[in-house]
Amino acid sequence: MNVPYFDLTAQYRSLRQEILGALDRVCSHAAFVLGEEVARFEEEFAAYCETKYCVALNSGTSALHVALLAAGVQPGDEVITTANTFIATAEAISYTGAVPVFVDIDPRTANLDPSRVEAAITSRTKVILPVHLYGRPVDWEPLAAIAERHRVMMIEDACQAHGARYRGRRIGGLGRAAAFSFYPGKNLGAYGEGGALTTNDEQMAQLARALRDHGQTTRYRHDVIGFNYRMDGFQGAVLRVKLKHLGEWTAKRQEWANRYRQLLTGAPVGLPEDDPQSECVYHLFVAYVENRDKVRKKLEARGVQTAIHYPRPVHLQPAYASRGYPPGSLPCTEAACERVVSLPLFPEMTAEQVEYAAEALVEVAELVQGR
Repeated sequence: MNVPYFDLTAQYRSLRQEILGALDRVCSHAAFVLGEEVARFEEEFAAYCETKYCVALNSGTSALHVALLAAGVQPGDEVITTANTFIATAEAISYTGAVPVFVDIDPRTANLDPSRVEAAITSRTKVILPVHLYGRPVDWEPLAAIAERHRVMMIEDACQAHGARYRGRRIGGLGRAAAFSFYPGKNLGAYGEGGALTTNDEQMAQLARALRDHGQTTRYRHDVIGFNYRMDGFQGAVLRVKLKHLGEWTAKRQEWANRYRQLLTGAPVGLPEDDPQSECVYHLFVAYVENRDKVRKKLEARGVQTAIHYPRPVHLQPAYASRGYPPGSLPCTEAACERVVSLPLFPEMTAEQVEYAAEALVEVAELVQGR
């Protein structure tokens, strides 16, 4: 059996007529940059995230950058975050001139460890920027308590967590602002690049709208130096179509993730823990294995495609070598990155594919470890 890691073409086949109609609306009105479709998407996504405001942007990286700028982050400030993430989290901090401060993860969840954060706070700390990695909400309450105690802001990197909930509250409305990515492979993906900032702060939303559009507050009045971070009309139209289906897709992801967990019980495979009071949306289903490269090669031979998120933590990337985090400085993060493997997961999978992939992983992991 062949089990692809991901298949966007299956999703498109089920949406083709809706998508073509949405793209035709954009072309009929020549609203190719921002426009009505983007504005409507902002309203709908804000409602979905249970926030007052949504500002659509051209990528999740841009959303992170704008969120930090709108929070007042300046050169020389420090922003605490995780190194177990895609590099865009740290890049957005660097774009502002601020300094990323990396804190180790909780090995049970792969998310930022609240118990390690307070020791990293200094007089220059401006923001704590946790990542809801793989769609799994970070343990928010202890982080928020630390932030309040030290009078620093909380901003969410929600780029992988569309629709997740932390103890009943929707991700995207927990902090001062949140950043989402609509990269095609995300749970809610555009047909190209896209992103959004959500917030309940009116002033932050207004500043974010100016920053995305060359600093304009009205036509040809530029109150701040901004950027060309506007969302295309096509992406807004596509996202409006797909947002209507996100609930059913999330339910399927959760169903397949639960099935994986059942089938991998007792196997020589580690799995991140979920908070039973929260709701993970499983952008990725990851496992931890020894001799990962050998395991992946044997799975590939059985027709099961896998990926790695992420093979090298940000603090060990050459781009951040000057920050002074040598190997061993974040041991839990490094151990996770050495062992993590992402299994096939997308809503259009079949039960047979999930079972085959899980059973293949059990067999291969036991074989590789000599059990």
